[in-house]
Amino acid sequence: MKLLVLVLYLFFFLPIFHWDVKVQALGALLIIQILWIGRVFPLAYSSLLFILMLSFHFFSYEETLQYLSSEIVWLLFSTFIISHAFIETGLASRLSLQLLKISRGSGRALVLISFILMLILAILIPSNIGKGNLVSSVLDRLLKSLKQIDPVKNLGAALFIGISYSAGISGAFVATGASSTIYTFGLFTDITDGLSYLSWLYYFVPPILLYIVLVWIVFLYTFPPENINRQHLLEFINERLGELGRLSRKEKKVMIIMGLTLVLWATQVLHGYSIPLVGLLGAALTVLPGIGVWNWDEAKKSINWDMMLFFASTLMVSGMLIKTGTINWLADMLIHSLASQSGIVVLLALVLCTALIRLIFVNILGFLTIMIPLAINIGENLAGFSPLVVAMAVFLAGIPGFFLITQSPVHLISYSYGYFTDRELMRAGLPSSLLWLIVIAISALFYWPLL
Repeated sequence: MKLLVLVLYLFFFLPIFHWDVKVQALGALLIIQILWIGRVFPLAYSSLLFILMLSFHFFSYEETLQYLSSEIVWLLFSTFIISHAFIETGLASRLSLQLLKISRGSGRALVLISFILMLILAILIPSNIGKGNLVSSVLDRLLKSLKQIDPVKNLGAALFIGISYSAGISGAFVATGASSTIYTFGLFTDITDGLSYLSWLYYFVPPILLYIVLVWIVFLYTFPPENINRQHLLEFINERLGELGRLSRKEKKVMIIMGLTLVLWATQVLHGYSIPLVGLLGAALTVLPGIGVWNWDEAKKSINWDMMLFFASTLMVSGMLIKTGTINWLADMLIHSLASQSGIVVLLALVLCTALIRLIFVNILGFLTIMIPLAINIGENLAGFSPLVVAMAVFLAGIPGFFLITQSPVHLISYSYGYFTDRELMRAGLPSSLLWLIVIAISALFYWPLL
């Protein structure tokens, strides 16, 4: 793989070849995708190599480094600190158990509440892996306790496949729900006026809630939950809550800080302070003496600096494709080849192609760096649709993985617990993916144009 990357670099960038800058941009895109998808090097090191490639062949070094100072990068920095404060204080586990307790011991209700739990955690933990790890560990302990009395094969499959699906989908629930969503939100604010934390909810909450109900019904049919001992389940949850003890002072502080941050995000149109700025305020408050819940030495350990470097490099990919005119070039070719088709057909074909191509991409963020700018450009030339509607449809089509364990790290996490097989994932994926595409189509054709 390393040799292939070297050959491609020499082929596209040696001065003996005189390629158009658009062709070179496609070559750079191919190289970085091979590095990312193939994990040839750690993501952060691959990102450093990409920074060098951009600085030598496309932009000045100063222009390249401007992406590292993007406010969206620092929003990701802030959410690392806030979300880990939420987890480290124990408040995340307490909230999860309290929500699961609402099921009153019903297996059917437990499956639905696990989906809702992921949506709520998306507001507070902007990491699909973070949500997946937390909920998986809680549900695993719960199922192991139930297994001593009742069979839980179907219930386990429904809950853990549900984690695989809902982790990605819940990331789109709010503008700060995942690194891929933060990236997409940044691009969307460039093409539309007035997009805020609150307006994002108007666009995405109704379709996602509709889908959650529909896929819950599919899971009840595909994996009918066994009759479990309700009393035993509730006793286990109460026992775990008892281990956490009374609400601590640190948990109360995190509740206040996160509440303030969410209120300021939701009321952005009133005070005018940007979402990244408010996020940084929330992160700083968690460390502030007397108000915060930990010191800087503890907080800085929660920051994934590798992910921040990788995240910045994904912005560079989009910037390269846009500034070299490559995205416009690709979009023009696609539009001309589909010129005889109606706008609806083009939109639906683009959504379907996105879902199919997603099968081979493990890295959602790297995938969206290609698809979102392309969708925006196609939308600018597509009769009957705005660029935002087209881009939102492609965004939703590109985030979940329904069929393969390798489609996301969360799939690998949930699969490692042993509650479902590859075949069961495929069996659930067929109806679940079809429903997801139908919900996206309904949203793009009827709901979003109204907004």
